[in-house]
Parts: sequence; structure tokens; C-alpha cells
Amino acid sequence: MPDWSYQTIFRPLLFRLPSRVARNVTLKAMRRVSRLPGGTLLIKTLGHMEPSPLLETSIANVPAATPVGLSGSVDPNGIAHRALAQFGFGFMEIGPVTIKPVGGGKPIHNDTKGELLSYPDEYENEGLMHVQERFAEPDHRLPRFFRVSPMPAARTDEAVDQLRMLMLALRSNNATGFHVDILDSQGGIALNVRLLERMCAMIHRLRLDDDFRDPALLRIPLDYPPEEVSFLLSQADLSVWAGFVVGEALPQQETDRAVEIGRSGKPYALSLVRQLKASALPHQSIVAGAGVHEPQDALDLLAAGASHVLLGSGLVYAGPGLPKRINEAIIYETIKAEPAPESPSFWRHWGWMRLLGLGMIVGGILAWAIAASSVVLPYDEHFLAMSRDELSRLNEHLLHFMSHDRITLAGTMISIGILYSRLAKYGLKDGQHWARTAVFISGAVGFPSFFLYLGYGFFDPLHALAAIVLFPMFLLAMRRNPDQPFRRPVNLRNDPTWKRAMWGQLCFVALGASLAVGGLVIATVGVTQVFVPQDLTFMETTRETLRAANPNLIPLIAHDRAGFGGALFSDAVMLLAVSLWGIRQGERWLWWTLLAGGAPAFVAGLSVHYGIAYTDFVHLLPAYFAAALYVIGLILLYPYMMQNPRPESAYTYERPVSRGK
Repeated sequence: MPDWSYQTIFRPLLFRLPSRVARNVTLKAMRRVSRLPGGTLLIKTLGHMEPSPLLETSIANVPAATPVGLSGSVDPNGIAHRALAQFGFGFMEIGPVTIKPVGGGKPIHNDTKGELLSYPDEYENEGLMHVQERFAEPDHRLPRFFRVSPMPAARTDEAVDQLRMLMLALRSNNATGFHVDILDSQGGIALNVRLLERMCAMIHRLRLDDDFRDPALLRIPLDYPPEEVSFLLSQADLSVWAGFVVGEALPQQETDRAVEIGRSGKPYALSLVRQLKASALPHQSIVAGAGVHEPQDALDLLAAGASHVLLGSGLVYAGPGLPKRINEAIIYETIKAEPAPESPSFWRHWGWMRLLGLGMIVGGILAWAIAASSVVLPYDEHFLAMSRDELSRLNEHLLHFMSHDRITLAGTMISIGILYSRLAKYGLKDGQHWARTAVFISGAVGFPSFFLYLGYGFFDPLHALAAIVLFPMFLLAMRRNPDQPFRRPVNLRNDPTWKRAMWGQLCFVALGASLAVGGLVIATVGVTQVFVPQDLTFMETTRETLRAANPNLIPLIAHDRAGFGGALFSDAVMLLAVSLWGIRQGERWLWWTLLAGGAPAFVAGLSVHYGIAYTDFVHLLPAYFAAALYVIGLILLYPYMMQNPRPESAYTYERPVSRGK
């Protein structure tokens, strides 16, 4: 469920359910998809979330594909880790994990306006034994950090012993490292000093006696008083720890272990991150994630000194595209000061695709002109052994019907040409992987469709010539085309403009999918039964009558239908790819491309039907539906794609007020 479907359809529905039910439904659905053959590929394809090499980092000296991790609060039981691993994360947190089960069953409250989740017990989990069973075999390649916690109210020695048992037991579960949750923000400084001293001594013994080399990061409660953090760090042996993890939960004052996780935690996290950055050793990682609900939140924490961020409640409110959006923001911040690479020459690769697009536009215009005048070409008349006038006398609607097929094909050709030409200039030229993939898929399905008509025994020399001329251009455009990072500012806020754009993107995704289905149906009809009932009603004839009049007539019409279906499918899959991967804030060129690319196809299809009085409502209903999606999608996307992302300061720091601790 990408953001364009989550924000528009799934989130409103899920938020009407009890929170636990909504979470289970979502995670189990993702799990089922990921377990299907090709399921993980489908998830990757919908979001195009493969991390860039520019994001590669390390957390506690463990390689990670990105600095964005998944908090254990999202999927505490590991139901959908296989699916979530495809979202663009670099590592995963699992937990909390305690020796015995803790809590469970009470409602989780969802404050949608405040973007705040209230959990009845911060340490709720199924216990060590169940965690070991669930995570016995890894179902993804991401590093796994277990958040280990002592049982609530455990005494100092018990707490340290329990953590030792947890860390040794979970080593066999392919643990990459541990987030050690031993500090108690409500326990007082003396208690926490003792806990930390005992924990440091225990880890030293583990490394000496058990050859324990797994990195351990100390978890700092989000509401820990800053003056106590400073004192605690001054007393601790920092060399024991590979880094620090800033908690994401704030305690609810009226209950013992109930906590709030959400947007309100961000200022607390910023404060702790800055304090930890001042005390941490150079090699130590600082992981924080409280209140990361949009890309700017992550940038703020990173600018404050965090090396990595964890996504928890933000994934619930912003949607599954949040990791990708944060990754894109980090890439832009990383490379924005670097000089852009030299633009490739016209003839290196992208220019050939631009020429191919221009060729399709010219060919479509010529085909439209012919279809609107003589309709048939000399080789058509030769194949039928009939002249244009004889065809007109055979059935007064026949030429109109053939013209309607050929004009719709011409409009689709122009549409394809515009998309190819524009994606070449603004996508392929800049080394954008999504643009190259879009035109590659379109060409891969489009060129073979030129020859669908051969099954009926009709060879179209003009189509064959076009394929011979254009196909080498396609191959030349696909060569020596390395990927380059996106170098323009990206969206950082979940503002109303972005949310409306998700509806616009949904319209275009639905349009691309609908046209793809329509293209397949038309192509299938073209190579099988050729006509739908409305066609024969319009021409006031039957299939048998046409076959009896000229046995070559149906193959000629089938060639038009199959060619149009193939071209429409090629156009649709490219539009679908553009809609899935290319929609970004401030990309004016793409909005104009969508406008210009769709207009010829819709004008051709609707104008010719009304021009020849073929206005059967059922026949035109798919076209009306597609046109509505097209217009509404453009309107909703206009503010987002025409407006540049707002420049943001590195971060805004404001010390949170005390919660009475």
C-alpha cells in the first residue's frame, strides 16, 4: 500500500477500526503479499524503493543500506518483516523483549489529530521463548537489533542478570546487536548509576568469558532529565557502548507503564540527541526516531547529531513511503553542494529516445491525416482487391468505422511520442532510473505488438518499416545509461498540498492500470473475435456478412484493432510507471508532460466517435471514466507539481517543558 493508496483509501478505513485490529489487518495483509511468488518484487515495484549506494552507512560498525531503521513498535511480533524490509529501511529493531511475557490485550488509543498513539504498557511483548521461535529464521537481509529489557520492577541484580540471559539467548536468532533498555527515568539518579555500572561490568565479563562481540547500544528514555543524563554519562564507562538509542515513548502521568508515542516526542529527542552528541565518542552511533512523521523531522534529528533514525508512529500516520521520502531527502542534502555531472551528449543515449519520440509524433500526425481523409492506403486496397469507393458502397458505415480505429491509434501514437520525447529530455538525460525503466518497459511491450496482425495473414509494410527504423533508436537509447541521483529539492512536509497530490497520483495510477487492461482487452479482441456487439450495431451488419462480402476484410480490420490495443497497452504501462515513480513536488515538466501526453489520445478517441456518430454510451463509458481520472488527476497534482518544495532550515531546537519528572 504505497502513500497514494494509503493516504486516500486505506488509512481512512483502517483508522475507523480499533487500533490493534487495524495493525493486525495491515501487517497480515502485507505478510500474505510478501509470501506470494514475486510478492516482494511487487512491493518494490509499487514503491521503487531500492536504496541508493549514496545512503550506505554503518550502525555500530555494522553495514546498513540506509540510515533509516524500523522501530520495534511498528511490528513487535515480526508478522510482516519480510514485506517491511522492502520499504527502504537499512536496519530493524525488534522488541522490547523480556524474559517472560508482559501485558497485552488492552486497547491502543489513536489520536489522529495530534498524531499520537497511546499504548497501555511500553514493555508489552510475548516473552523470550516466543520471540526466539518467531525469529528463528531470518526472512530478510537487514541487520536486526533486539531491544532487550528487564522485567518491570526487577531489582538491580535481577535486571542485569535478565539482560545477560536475553543477550546470550538471542545471539542464536541472528542478532546483529542489542538496544539495552536498562535505565529508568522514574527511578532516580542513584539507582540508574548502579544499574549502569553493573551493566558495564557485565558486558565486560561477557566479552572476556563468552567471546561476546555483538555491539550493544544504550537506550536513553525519551523523558530522562537532561541534568541526570549529563551526570550519568560522566560516571559511565562509555567505551562499553557502541552507541546510544534515544527512546520514542513519553509516559502518561496517570498510569504506571502506559506511554504515548507520536509527534510530541520530537523536541525531547532533539534535546537528547544534542546532549549525547556532545558526550559520545567519535565511533559511537546515535539512533533517534521519536516524532519522525515527515522527512523534515528526520533531517532535523540528523542535523542535531543523530547518525540514524528509527520510524515508528510516523509510518502509521504518513504511510509506507516515508522511508523512501527520507532517503531521498538525505541524498539531496548529501549532494546538493556538489557540482552536477556534465550532461551527456545528445547522441550518447537520450537523444535517440528523443528522436524516437519525435518519429512517433510525426507518424501519428500522418496516420491521423490519412485516417481522416482517404482512410485506406494503396496496399490496403491491394490486399482487399477493392477500391475505397467499393468499400463505401459495400457498407456506408464501414469506412467510418475503420477511420475511428485508425484515428484512435494515431492519437495513441502521438501520446507515446510525447512521453518518450519528454522523458528522454528530462529523465534519461539526467540518468533517472525510473524514467529509463518506464521507457524500457513501454518499448519492450510496444514493439512486439506491431506484429500482432500477422496472425490474420495481413502484413502491413508501413508498420514494419516504422519498426525497422525506430527499434534501433530504442536500443541505442538504452545503452550506456548509468543511474544518477535526483539532484532537485524534494518534498519534506506532509502538508495539505502533498495530501491532495496523493489523490491526484491515485487517479493517474488508476488511469494507467485501466488503460493497460483496456489495451490488453482490445488487442485480445483484435486477434480473436475482432468486433464487440456495439461495433456491429453501429455498422448495421454482421460478421458473416462482412466475411461473405470480402474474406480479407476482417483480417484488415483486425490488424487495426490489434495494433491499437498494443499501442494503448504500451502507452498505458509507461503512464503507469511514470505515475508510480515519477510524481515529485516541483516537477513542472512532468505535469506538462502528463497534460500534453494524454490530450492527443483523448481528443482523438472522443472526437472521432462523435464525428462519425458512434456514441453508444456503454461503448464510450470506459473513455469517459478514463477522461475523468485524467482531468481530476491533473487538477489535484497541479499545486504540488508546480510549487517548489519550501526551503527549510537545518533544524529548529526548542527545549521541551518538563512533564513533572
